[in-house]
Amino acid sequence: MSDYQFIETDRVGTDDRVGRITLNRPEKMNALSQELLYELNEALHDMEADHSIRVIILRGAGRTFSAGYDLTPEQGGADAVVRNHKRQDDQGRRLVMGIRTGMQQITDIHMYFWNMSKVTIAQIHGYALAGGCELAMMADLVVAADDAQLGHPGCRGLGTSRTGVIWPLVFGMRKAKELYYTGESVTGTEAEDIGMINYAWPMDELEDRTIAFADRLAIASADHLGILKVNMNRFYENMGIYSSVRSSTDLDAAGQFTEFSYGFQDHMRDGGLKEALTWRDGPYRDSDWYKR
Repeated sequence: MSDYQFIETDRVGTDDRVGRITLNRPEKMNALSQELLYELNEALHDMEADHSIRVIILRGAGRTFSAGYDLTPEQGGADAVVRNHKRQDDQGRRLVMGIRTGMQQITDIHMYFWNMSKVTIAQIHGYALAGGCELAMMADLVVAADDAQLGHPGCRGLGTSRTGVIWPLVFGMRKAKELYYTGESVTGTEAEDIGMINYAWPMDELEDRTIAFADRLAIASADHLGILKVNMNRFYENMGIYSSVRSSTDLDAAGQFTEFSYGFQDHMRDGGLKEALTWRDGPYRDSDWYKR
């Protein structure tokens, strides 16, 4: 396999029939930068073409799966991790279709992960937030440490969740709306209870159990599993997952121009990311008395 800077690849399981990709920016909590996403896309294509790989595990290095899109570059965010698109005019005014174009290109990578012919498992520990949660939701199966945190705080003033829009197909409408409207997270245990993931296991058992789970799935050949996956995915695609994710991406671009989003952007510009997150998340922490 190719050498990468921001991901690692290896093989595990019986006869190395399980491919594994590790997001490898631990110092940045595996934030999804342009470079990492393009390397991930390349690795997924390489593994899809390898008939000896039957199942793919996606995990994160260090203390977390992924904390989301990389917001730290000068033009950070979910729309800025794509090459060569115009986000602003010559007077510095933001262009909604430039933002939308960048977001759709990222959605294309996520949807390839969804539709590739290999069975995929997202292995979550620490945080799978915002873009990290979006990416995990595109896997066929999801397992997590019981104390992991899954959610999309980006719904608080940064737009909407694009591939997270599949939540209504994964678990109930009421909880899906609550998590969308508040941007709150759930633990791995809670995620299993509501059907968001398949299994929540103790952290010290997560890796061994994930490999054993993948190895069990990999008893069948890669081509047979591919047929089963396409057959299953067609039912969800006929329910409109492609049109829904595309529409959600458009709304994510439009969400950059709301009053709440402008407030976040102002704090980001004037005080940096930490101040912006404090401004955004503080009121939610102070209003969670109803759950205590």
